[in-house]
Amino acid sequence: MGSVAVIDYGMGNLHSVAKALEHAGARQVLVTSSPEQILDADRVVLPGVGAIRDCISELRRLGLDQVVRQLVDEKPLLGICVGMQMLLEHSEENGGVDGLGLFPGGVHFFGDDLQEQGQRLKVPHMGWNQVTQTIDHPLWHRIEQNARFYFVHSYYARPGKATQMAGRCHYGVDFAAALAQDNVFATQFHPEKSHTNGLQLLQNFLAWDGRW
Repeated sequence: MGSVAVIDYGMGNLHSVAKALEHAGARQVLVTSSPEQILDADRVVLPGVGAIRDCISELRRLGLDQVVRQLVDEKPLLGICVGMQMLLEHSEENGGVDGLGLFPGGVHFFGDDLQEQGQRLKVPHMGWNQVTQTIDHPLWHRIEQNARFYFVHSYYARPGKATQMAGRCHYGVDFAAALAQDNVFATQFHPEKSHTNGLQLLQNFLAWDGRW
């Protein structure tokens, strides 16, 4: 299955992501901040948890934002949670933060008064929810339509191009559960916490050559 680099910029659940990739069959998993090791790997994962301001700041401080931009043209890249949100142009979080702009669109707050059928919903959106696959993509291989994945987030992505939405979820509002463009696939949910479906998605990523 080749080598996988998990980008280490001091943020994210790196250990659980690396362990899940190993369980999925990765030959070698490197948790690294080295641009050389990242660029030498066969596939790359960009994880992220916490405040997007801190995530994007550390990514830029280490010069890894430019590495991610280079990867977009070279090899399969999987973004997870805030790692997906950073790929967009802008986020409302932390008073407004510019992302990498690799996908058009923005990241928005669910709001303090999120409701569904008159019932108030808790924010953050935390727990299992169904994902509707909106495109036919290799990373959905052997994953059923409306399969459940695990989410933890207070902000949601709304892509500027509907064709880049690979999966949709609903929690008070419809939002992008997954984005796809060329050799990049990104998820708002955590595949490393999503048991069978998450493991299948990671196995699909390890087998993916970046084309679809």
